[in-house]
Amino acid sequence: MTLQQEIVGSAMQMAVVSLQPGQTVYCEAGKFLFKTTNVTMETRLGGPSGGGGQQSQPGGSGSGGMGGLLRQAMGTAMQAGQRALAGESLAFQYFTTQGGEGTVGFAGVLPGEMRALELDGTRAWFAEKDAFVAAESTVDFGIAFQGGRTGRSGGEGFVLEKFTGRGTVIIAGAGNFIDLNPADFGGRVEVDTGCVVAFEEGIQYGVQRVGGLNRQGVMNAVFGGEGLSLATLEGNGRVILQSLTIESLANALRKAQGGDKQGPTGGLFSTNAQ
Repeated sequence: MTLQQEIVGSAMQMAVVSLQPGQTVYCEAGKFLFKTTNVTMETRLGGPSGGGGQQSQPGGSGSGGMGGLLRQAMGTAMQAGQRALAGESLAFQYFTTQGGEGTVGFAGVLPGEMRALELDGTRAWFAEKDAFVAAESTVDFGIAFQGGRTGRSGGEGFVLEKFTGRGTVIIAGAGNFIDLNPADFGGRVEVDTGCVVAFEEGIQYGVQRVGGLNRQGVMNAVFGGEGLSLATLEGNGRVILQSLTIESLANALRKAQGGDKQGPTGGLFSTNAQ
């Protein structure tokens, strides 16, 4: 059953979901806005991939007695531990309608757009940290750690959110979105590390140094505003970018408050406290 949802608004969008009997949608704690009275809300530590999305019935084939309960508890604990390590919220809120159609509203935490992604079970989606808003209970939420130098150099740190399964997942970002396919641009695009919102499985994500260790490379790093690295996206698949980065928004707010920490160069010599 397809999740009925509508994304409304412009500068600060929100998603209004119409739940049908038998449907469950879950969100990250802090993304819920409103609901009708016939929609129940339950807070759990685990997502569907960790056993928190589908509860086993006592004595059912999926319970496995005490061993099954222990495995479920360990899976939930491992998922919560991953999310804590990634700096994500530990809890999810689950919404189910009782006795007819119900309505639930969700929103992101920054001024910007939202997007509903439809997963058909063949390709996973990856998103920047904190992009997740809500999803059907048939969508599994996980954490993907980018290994090696790529993760440590990227603007999103080394943590990505990963969505698998079938159903609708709703994400949010800052500013306006643009959809593109690297295959339409010679197979590779280079972007500010803070502009990546989400991309399909099959897209290779990496980080590269801006220029070489020469005069122009130093000029790019010091005065270009991008620091030393750019994100690279290669392959054939959907990529969603955002026009506003969290860092640039924070710098603008500090500047408006009379505390411009960006520095005169806007690049390598930024005095931002990380």
